[in-house]
Amino acid sequence: MGGKALRQSDVIHLAHGGGGKSSSELVEKIFLPAFSNKFLASLSDGAVLPPTDGRMAFSTDSFVIDPIFFPGGDIGSLAVHGTVNDLAMCGATPLYLSAGFILEEGLPMADLKKIADSMGEAARESDVAIVAGDTKVVARGGADKIFINTAGIGVIPDGVNISASRVRAGDAIILSGTLGDHGTSVLIKRKGLRFDSPLESDSRPLHGLVRVMLDAETGIHMMRDPTRGGLASVLNEVAHASGQGMVIDEKAIPVNEGVKAVCELLGLDVLHVANEGKLVAFVPKDSAQKVLAAMKTHTFGRDAAIIGIVGGPPSGRVEMKTSFIGSSIIEPLVGDQLPRIC
Repeated sequence: MGGKALRQSDVIHLAHGGGGKSSSELVEKIFLPAFSNKFLASLSDGAVLPPTDGRMAFSTDSFVIDPIFFPGGDIGSLAVHGTVNDLAMCGATPLYLSAGFILEEGLPMADLKKIADSMGEAARESDVAIVAGDTKVVARGGADKIFINTAGIGVIPDGVNISASRVRAGDAIILSGTLGDHGTSVLIKRKGLRFDSPLESDSRPLHGLVRVMLDAETGIHMMRDPTRGGLASVLNEVAHASGQGMVIDEKAIPVNEGVKAVCELLGLDVLHVANEGKLVAFVPKDSAQKVLAAMKTHTFGRDAAIIGIVGGPPSGRVEMKTSFIGSSIIEPLVGDQLPRIC
């Protein structure tokens, strides 16, 4: 390609992962413009970051979603939101991300640019900087278009202590919004299905919502985002880790009508469907209404609801009150209901 600008018709070649001129051009033409910040601009082997006050939170995640573009987002924005949200669930303010790319030979350069630009926009909207990265290229068939790994660092304010060990009987269980939007929107795109009700992924950064919640109550006991395995998996994991039983109310759980229709048609349980822009919080009983009111002032918490309470069933068991059979035991998934959903 010499010194020419990368053309939209170009595709990824093995040389782009070889560390030579083609690799440098990929960085200069695609990644630097998309992720531009002073830490990345030095092009050092690692980012040199300023000191921060407070405890540090660190998280990493990998993204292999299929398809890579879906209603409401793409693999790039999802990779940023996913790690930002993992840090937020620790009570941390996200600060910095790294990004590692595994590219398949033949990936259209236009797709890579679109994904990188989406990542950069998502990072700026999330008030984080992508400060380091790496790119590898594998031969055709060695991957599926593009895989992304992101790692992130954040800082936890004094007085915040998020841990399953702090969950207590009487805690309110608060869900920040409707279930199943991400998983169903990706599934219908993957299957080429059409529905009258438009569905979009809920992929979004949650640290702003978390900040509002912690301003209302620094003593929130636990937070999790119900991604793979959905709400059912999160509740079971926290129940087992805390040694508490839990009861949720089916009628209190917000679900969009379009999501209900997809789940009914395809035989899916919405409690197991992945989400990428929702959280579950375990809040002391006396603070529950205050936290809920604060959540409803934020764009991403307008549909928040108290959906249950900690305590009642035996240790580690999650039950749901239903309209038909009184109550049922909610089990985590065995296997993967929707593979490659994130």
